[in-house]
Amino acid sequence: MLFVNRLSRLPYWLLAALLLGVVFLWAMLSRQDYRVILAAVSQGITTTVYVTLVAYALATLFGLLLGLMRMSHSRLAQEVATFYVEIIRGVPMLVILYYIAFVGAPGLSDLVNALGRALAPVVPGLGEALTAFQVRNFDFTTRAIVALTIGYSAFIAEIFRAGIESIDSGQMEAARSLGMTYWQGMRAVILPQAIRNVLPPLGNDFIAMLKDSSLVSVLGVQDITQLGKVYAASTFRFFETYNVVAFLYLVMTVGLALLVRWIERRMKVAS
Repeated sequence: MLFVNRLSRLPYWLLAALLLGVVFLWAMLSRQDYRVILAAVSQGITTTVYVTLVAYALATLFGLLLGLMRMSHSRLAQEVATFYVEIIRGVPMLVILYYIAFVGAPGLSDLVNALGRALAPVVPGLGEALTAFQVRNFDFTTRAIVALTIGYSAFIAEIFRAGIESIDSGQMEAARSLGMTYWQGMRAVILPQAIRNVLPPLGNDFIAMLKDSSLVSVLGVQDITQLGKVYAASTFRFFETYNVVAFLYLVMTVGLALLVRWIERRMKVAS
């Protein structure tokens, strides 16, 4: 009875989505071809989740730093952060992926080799190790994580900036009047409130990154999309394969969206 009451309180769109999900899952499990596809494609879930979690954690830290730089009293810090944010936000994520994978990684390898040659006369062991460094030491999963971190950090920086600006300036003045420095007031007074305000948009960005992680398949990273692409190309079952791929992404994204909404409601109750 309790379960029925909870179902009755769910919005109609969610009930419809759950019904379609159950029907589609039953259809997949009842057919041999779908079961084979699901077993093959679901192996990429671990890679998809790993790339998303690591890239988002790094992007959040870097975005917070950029957001603080944009709010800094230093003109140089403001200009550097603004330049980065505006440039990166203007470049498509797919282009960033290609650039980091095929331009940035070789360039970094050349830089490490040059540093190794410079250090060889002074520190022979370290110099030889750096000189022997090759671009293939950066696997494509790492390059994909770096690219997603760079791309999303610019958007997350704007989220943090907006969150900080949403806090009344009088609170910083009160913190300064108590003897706190600017950064102490930011850390102890402003940031805790700002982070509370930006949790919902940060959750939405996490969902967006989960979907954009499918772009790493262009680099051959063995995520859900790549495994689906390989399986479809080898069996010509494009319809069935991409049904499964879409279903797996929908389950993850809708689940995360519901989690974000639950967190929002809890935050409203707590406040």
